[in-house]
Amino acid sequence: MKLLLGFAVMFAFCLVLLVAAPEENSPKPQYDAKGKLLRPADYRDWEFLSAGYGMNYSPAPGGHELFTNVFVQRWAYEDFLKSGKWPEQSMFVIDERDAESRGSINKKGHFQTDLMGLAIEVKDATRNPDQWAYYGFEPNDKTAQAMPKGNECWSCHDQHAAVEHTFVQFYPTLKPVAKKFRTYNEAREQVEDVK
Repeated sequence: MKLLLGFAVMFAFCLVLLVAAPEENSPKPQYDAKGKLLRPADYRDWEFLSAGYGMNYSPAPGGHELFTNVFVQRWAYEDFLKSGKWPEQSMFVIDERDAESRGSINKKGHFQTDLMGLAIEVKDATRNPDQWAYYGFEPNDKTAQAMPKGNECWSCHDQHAAVEHTFVQFYPTLKPVAKKFRTYNEAREQVEDVK
């Protein structure tokens, strides 16, 4: 009987430890055997940071205007709230959606429709010598190769991002956090004249 009681107490103790154990930071970037990034399946369940419509960083006239919705893993978001910095293996998914203005009862304004592509930014020093890498996915792509350093995405983020390689200046809930921790680059917020 003592042996049975001892096992029961030990089992209960292990169960308490298991329940109290911190959750693993998940999801993390996953890669295939060729080093291509696997498309995260559940990114729309992640933390929503912001949305844009028709944003264009070039002075040249833009093409087709899209909605962009930005998501980051919840654990990375929570880490950022504690430090003003992005932890290793943070992933940002920019969900690019077509825009419509005519539909159902809508009389003016725009709403989101079909997925046009995904742009994913990953902070992973174990895979990327420059820490940050950028990936472009067509709507049905399952994997994507990292864009080379110096491409438009990498260069623009390197020159204009307010926190590390991220455009926190466009994330209204995170901007005050970065300012509080003094990780925010105020100069990157300055409006540039378009020529």
